[in-house]
Amino acid sequence: MNLPNRLTILRIFLIPLLVVVLLTRFPNKEFIGVAIFLAAAVTDWLDGYLARKRGEITPLGTWLDPVADKLLVASAFIALVEMRLAPAWMVVILVGRELAVSGLRNIALAKGVSIEVSELGKIKMATQVFAIAAIILGSRSTLLELLGRWALWLAVCLALLSAARYFHQFWVGMGAPVPERPVRPPLLGLSKPQKTDVATHQ
Repeated sequence: MNLPNRLTILRIFLIPLLVVVLLTRFPNKEFIGVAIFLAAAVTDWLDGYLARKRGEITPLGTWLDPVADKLLVASAFIALVEMRLAPAWMVVILVGRELAVSGLRNIALAKGVSIEVSELGKIKMATQVFAIAAIILGSRSTLLELLGRWALWLAVCLALLSAARYFHQFWVGMGAPVPERPVRPPLLGLSKPQKTDVATHQ
């Protein structure tokens, strides 16, 4: 097993540790929880970077990396709901979006269609990471709590927008017809009469 895949598996093993730390009461658990979460988030960037640089992109890593990402974010959000730090309805939207997009991509891959990760989805992921870290540390800083709340709202909006884009890509990739804009006919007053070369006979 190559190094990028090991980092991905490490990220998965950090998830239960993160949840235990967040849901256990002991001094300074917020700092330890954020440290574990950010370390796992860094491996998300690092494994992809190393796989591309070293030419070690494998089918296992291609499938496992997004699964690990979704498990990390979903587990952190569910822990925040249990800690009463995040509204449950927002977490349902974010986690439901991840499940729906994953399902679409799997169906598309089964049909031989690849749905690429959009830049909007990457921004959404970064916003979620910031929101989770800021909300966890919000008990120690009012400013971080406020920024985390705003980032969570932004993450929900980005999740809905990116989900709509993925659904459109899926719809087009599956061969669905894309409606064309109707062509407006020319105005009657602007059309010039055409001249004919047919001779008239008296």
